[in-house]
Amino acid sequence: MECRRPQRRVRVLDVFHWAVMLLGLIQSGALGARKFRGGRNPQPRRALPSAHYRDRAETTESFSLDFTAVEENMDNFMTQVKNLAQSLYPCSAQKLDYDMKLHFLENTSVTCNDGTPAGYYLKESKGSRRWLIFLEGGWYCFNKENCNSRYETMRRLMSSSNWPQTKTGTGILSSLPEENPHWWNANMEVVKDLLTKGLDNAKILLLAGSSAGGTGVLLNVDSVSELLEELGHTNIQVRGLSDSGWFLDNKQYRCTDCVDTINCAPTEVIKRGIKYWGGVVPERCRQAYEGKEWNCFFGYKVYPTIKRPVFIVQWLFDEAQLTVDNIHLTGQPVQEGQWRYIQNLGTELRNTLKDVPAMFAPACLSHEFITRNYWTDVQVKGTSLPRALHCWDRSLQENSRNNKSPPKGCPVHLIDSCPWPHCNPTCPTIRDQSTGQEMNVIQFLMHMGFDVQKMAHQQGMDPSKLLGMLSSGS
Repeated sequence: MECRRPQRRVRVLDVFHWAVMLLGLIQSGALGARKFRGGRNPQPRRALPSAHYRDRAETTESFSLDFTAVEENMDNFMTQVKNLAQSLYPCSAQKLDYDMKLHFLENTSVTCNDGTPAGYYLKESKGSRRWLIFLEGGWYCFNKENCNSRYETMRRLMSSSNWPQTKTGTGILSSLPEENPHWWNANMEVVKDLLTKGLDNAKILLLAGSSAGGTGVLLNVDSVSELLEELGHTNIQVRGLSDSGWFLDNKQYRCTDCVDTINCAPTEVIKRGIKYWGGVVPERCRQAYEGKEWNCFFGYKVYPTIKRPVFIVQWLFDEAQLTVDNIHLTGQPVQEGQWRYIQNLGTELRNTLKDVPAMFAPACLSHEFITRNYWTDVQVKGTSLPRALHCWDRSLQENSRNNKSPPKGCPVHLIDSCPWPHCNPTCPTIRDQSTGQEMNVIQFLMHMGFDVQKMAHQQGMDPSKLLGMLSSGS
């Protein structure tokens, strides 16, 4: 094993004017649904290393391990690796400072929406050849009125005037190996600006994003790769990781006038946003939908035109999708028509994802995933997302070498088949909005107005059997 300095990590706030032009209306927006769900209980975080170890950062290096020799029993192996990483933690932590530091772009003609300097957060790790660029989310605006409102209520997404000097990453942006077992020491960018900071020596660049940032991945992964190729960096393998950005242009549960960002139908939002922001879509998708370029903002339509490999992460019952579809989960039991609509949404999403080779889709009611500290806990068919991403990474490397099929026991196409929200027992914890108490699956479904007797009759089974299946997550 070789002990070397950890890698660098960058978090990109895609509120810059250039991102607005590329992403159209969704310049930085994680579609933030009204939260019915509560997160998991906060996990205890490992204490920061002592000053003694931080002072050793110039000479101490991090351990690099080769996973490719392991074919079977990956979960047990990963447990051992994480234990090893924790036992060697002073080495793995080094001079990470546990924070990403703010950098402003050298090109001053690129600005945020209010003219303040555009920038990004970077965690440096000298010697690494793996980079992760993250596009942040944050809802959207599509006309002067709601953009002015956004500026007053969500200013950090449109201005850098109050950005902190540092940020601490979580989930896939975490530098803790026990929270982020495969990417904790990856480099995370703004392409041209970072070529002078080591990106020019990269081997793998993962363009990742959540919510609107996830849509941004789908719209920009090819253009990032093509830009690097034009600049002469043909050996950098560019990949995409789109989290909670696979939106549907489906019919709303209740049609309403497009008066604000909450009630406006998804297709109308995109059409108005492209016109207002002068949005640009990828050329291959533009040719496929000439005159109707708004189609390219919907994952299942743009995905077939993408050349670079992309891994899709999508909750089957996405809160943001439900919000724009006028299903507002405010803690009150839903009506029967709303319940059917929610179930149908899961079916529709499943159908659009069935031909995506690399994806992770749990049957949970939630929004955004890869930056949550519980991202290692949720499983589909016994596999966690970090492990699925590792399997995907391995399969891409092996395919590039000898065109082999994915390693046995290393799945990358993972989608829940159970039909209800939170029928997967590993879903994030749900809390009663009025009391704050945790709810199990049965309590949650009944709280939403789920009729056990009626559903059991529809499924042709005894109600007690159905309850047993729900309790076990079957």
